[in-house]
Amino acid sequence: MNALVVYESQFGNTEQVALAIAGALRAFGQAQAVRVDPAHPVELQGVDMLVVGGPTQSWGVTSGIQAFLATIPPKQLRSLSVACFDTRLRQPRLLTGSAAGVMAKNLQKMGVSPLVPAESFLVSGKEGPLISGELDRAAAWAQTLGKAAK
Repeated sequence: MNALVVYESQFGNTEQVALAIAGALRAFGQAQAVRVDPAHPVELQGVDMLVVGGPTQSWGVTSGIQAFLATIPPKQLRSLSVACFDTRLRQPRLLTGSAAGVMAKNLQKMGVSPLVPAESFLVSGKEGPLISGELDRAAAWAQTLGKAAK
C-alpha cells in the first residue's frame, strides 16, 4: 500500500494528527504526510490510499483543502481508498461542525465512498493544544484504515 496524507494546518494541531496517521500507516506500506500548498501540486501517481484532513472552520472545510480536492478528477478519486479527518473544538459536533463530515459528504456526491466514517480529533481551544490522547487515537484510527484497505 502507498498512502498519502494531505493536510492543512494553521496552529500545528492538524499537522501533528496527520504525522501520527502517516506514521501508523507505515505498518502497512509506504506513507507520507504533505501539507497542501497551491505552489506545489500534490502528485497522486502510485498512491493507493488518500487521507485528507484539516481544521474545521466556520462549520466546514478550509479553502486550501477544498481547492486540493477540486483538482482531482472524480474518476481518479474513485480509484483510491479515501478517508477524511479533521481537528475541531471539544464541543458537540452540532455546535462546531466537522470539516471531515463535509468532505465525506462532498466525496459521496462525486461517487466516492470513504473507506471508514470521517473522524474528528479534538483540541481544547481555537489554537489548541490537542486533547490528551488524541495522537494515540489518530494512530489507532490509521490502523483501522490500514486494515480496511487490505
